[in-house]
Amino acid sequence: MARRNRKPKLPNYPVRAKIESLSHDGRGVAHIEGKTVFIDGALPGEEISFFYTGRSRKHDTGKVCEIFTASVHRVEPKCAHAAICGGCSLQHMAPEQQIAYKQQTLLDNLQRIGQVTPETVLAPITGPCWGYRHKARLGVKHVRKKGRVLVGFREKAGRYLADLTRCEVLHESIGPRLQELGQLIQGMEALERIAQIEVAIGDRVTVLILRNLDVLSATDTSILRDYAQQTGLHIHLQPKGPDSVHALYPEHTELAYQIPDFDLKMVFEATDFTQVNPVINLKMINQAIELMALNETDNVLDLFCGLGNFTLPMAKRAGGVMGVEGDTALVQRAWDNARRNAIENAWFAVTDLSEDPAQQQWMKNSYNKILIDPPRSGAAEMMPHIAALNPERIVYVSCHPGSLARDAGMLVNAHGYQLVSAGVMDMFPHTTHVESIALFARK
Repeated sequence: MARRNRKPKLPNYPVRAKIESLSHDGRGVAHIEGKTVFIDGALPGEEISFFYTGRSRKHDTGKVCEIFTASVHRVEPKCAHAAICGGCSLQHMAPEQQIAYKQQTLLDNLQRIGQVTPETVLAPITGPCWGYRHKARLGVKHVRKKGRVLVGFREKAGRYLADLTRCEVLHESIGPRLQELGQLIQGMEALERIAQIEVAIGDRVTVLILRNLDVLSATDTSILRDYAQQTGLHIHLQPKGPDSVHALYPEHTELAYQIPDFDLKMVFEATDFTQVNPVINLKMINQAIELMALNETDNVLDLFCGLGNFTLPMAKRAGGVMGVEGDTALVQRAWDNARRNAIENAWFAVTDLSEDPAQQQWMKNSYNKILIDPPRSGAAEMMPHIAALNPERIVYVSCHPGSLARDAGMLVNAHGYQLVSAGVMDMFPHTTHVESIALFARK
């Protein structure tokens, strides 16, 4: 008879533990009988009891039951849903300790993965801890057992939507409205066919993109128009892929953010990539340009330039800037923003930067400084090409410390650069997401 694979039975009683450290995803790490256990809601130095939530051959998981000795860094979460919602993982840790943990995560990754250490550790860039989030993708689910439509983020380590009334990290135009949005969709004929809501917020406008799996009835479109008129929110629909997004009400939307220190207005579409935290974004731009030490004789290359978030501010300080990006629509937006801001010394090209760019026309130019802001996977393929251009300075903006560490190791250990400085930016408070910036210079 075939043997059934059964999940190990979990103890139904609390187990005591001493928390030794914090994992990369913000869980407390303990060892029980020599086996690693990752415990949600626990902080280093704490003595706690926990319930097991899962067991595997390599490690176990758990969640805090009772805290006997609390960390000095423990705080009361502001959000009533912090224990269940997967949107945040560190609300129980003081904000100043969160950023210290992220700084150490960056330094540990640089040393362990890249075998490099910065000569100077930059002071962390911080901003507001609440209401900071201007971009989000919210799940939508009609839960028949509850008789309600839920709107929000998924539960911690779960596939179900958390039952949320509000979100403290979303911008104030949308954070308090999660329950209200659920009630709105519950009143629609298509309540089973709205899959998600994408949120995009500019300086003056909040856009909600409803992913409608079917064409909406006249009754449902009327309900959404009325809601938009009452709230001032702009509502778009997405019946198919990203190209199908269109405005429902009002007919025209202009999303934009200002970069005041450089007198720039950046216009974008609701589905475009923009930074989640606008306050940190402005500070990050200033930090990057300070590290670049730009002057009017510089010719700069901006890789993964998006809609020109760094390109256009740098063009205000440099002789010329070439922005390169793989997304054709973003490159068009960058050109439009350059024209809108009367910038004539910035140029843009569409290139897939995961492939060999050696034959691209822009690679045949000379650049003395380079800025790079790649996706989470980093830009290992580009490191030899960047080194071949022989820039005197490279500023690397990263959303993943592991990929930055790997690429930093290549620049330093294989291509003769030195890691002058590195530090973190608190782009996503209350999460373990680490945004960082590093400066490399020729030895």
